[in-house]
Amino acid sequence: MESAWSYRYQPSVKGELQKRQNGQSPTIQAISWKAQNRLHKKYFRLLSRGKESGKAITAVARELAGFIWAITQELEEVR
Repeated sequence: MESAWSYRYQPSVKGELQKRQNGQSPTIQAISWKAQNRLHKKYFRLLSRGKESGKAITAVARELAGFIWAITQELEEVR
């Protein structure tokens, strides 16, 4: 849940995130970028529809779990 709050901010790859992504496969980086953009848009789309911020964050956290699952599946294929 806590990590979902970061999707309130504009997606970007800089600083610590950029360092962590160095050496990762392009597929995993693409999933990460897709997640950042999609979850940011989802948060603001839900807010614009009048949802409470806590409910919007819960929805974003649920979808984030799906992206985490996708990354783990990609890592298992590599192994």
